[in-house]
Order: sequence, then structure tokens, then C-alpha cells
Amino acid sequence: MALISLEDAKAQLNIADDRQDDELQAYIDGLTPVVEGFIGPVEPREVMETVHGSGAALALQQPPVLSLTSLTAQLTGGTSYNVAGLHLDGAAGIVRRLDGGRFTGGPWTAVYQAGRGDIPATVALAARILLQHLWRTQLPSRGGLAGGGDDYSVNDPVPGFGYAVPNRVLQLLEPYKQPPGVA
Repeated sequence: MALISLEDAKAQLNIADDRQDDELQAYIDGLTPVVEGFIGPVEPREVMETVHGSGAALALQQPPVLSLTSLTAQLTGGTSYNVAGLHLDGAAGIVRRLDGGRFTGGPWTAVYQAGRGDIPATVALAARILLQHLWRTQLPSRGGLAGGGDDYSVNDPVPGFGYAVPNRVLQLLEPYKQPPGVA
């Protein structure tokens, strides 16, 4: 599953033929890591990670989480918890025991499905606008708006992405942004 389809991308860019489909698909494929860098996994995928910690809750590192497949202690001979006895806060990626007990014997190997069941319309729109912004490198240079800006201005470069992500994309993704230290 891609954030946007080739057909959606061509509609956004007003491209009617298939001469640039391969190049356009490369741009489409490049959108997912950029968007997921801000909001966490979008496209559902299996994740296996080592979770450190003990206590009343464990925090998975790639929320949102659709489902927890298994949780196994690494130091106690592979003790596994029955996932039916665990509560998963999927949006936050937090796992708690339903019996109120504490997790001991970690670190843990957690296997889970991260991502979103459906891509929110705002996220898909942000991906389309980001595609349009990046595709502009393929077009002849045109003057910007009065004052030196243009419709895709980037006031401050985003760490790790430079000027590749325009402000309007960041604003669309803001409601889905991961808290610091997550994703």
C-alpha cells in the first residue's frame, strides 16, 4: 500500500500520459519515509523490536500500533505473555497487563503490527502536496510570489529533511505528529 497511487499522483500533477510513470513512481515511493518521519508508521507492517524496561507498562517504539502479536521475555528463558491478557493502547504504543501486574524479566521481544488501518484524508493530501513540491524540480524555473516567496515556501528547514518539506505539508501532518523521542 502506498500513501498515494500513481493515478492520484498523475491527477495531482495534471499528467495525462504514461511517459513519466517510472520516474513518478520513484517520487511516490520516496514520500512514505518522509511522512512517516513526522507521524510514525502509516503503511501497516510487522515490527519486531527489543523493548527495555519493567514496571506497570511497556512502551513500543513505533506507534501507532494496530495489534500486538507476541511479547516474550529474553532473560527468563523466553517466558511469553498471552496477548489476550494484555491491554494495548495502540495510539500511544503502550502495553499493560490486564491483571494489573508488573512486567519483570525483560528486556522483551515484542512483535506487532504498526501503522494505520486507513490513511487519514489529511495525510493523503499532505503526501500529494509534498509530491507536487518535489516534482517541481522537473519543471522549468518560474518566478515566485511578490517578496521572493512562493506557494511552497519553507520558513525553517526541518532537521533531517532540509527544505524538502513545505510548511503547508507540516501543518497538515501536525495533528498526527509523534511526541518527541518516538518514531
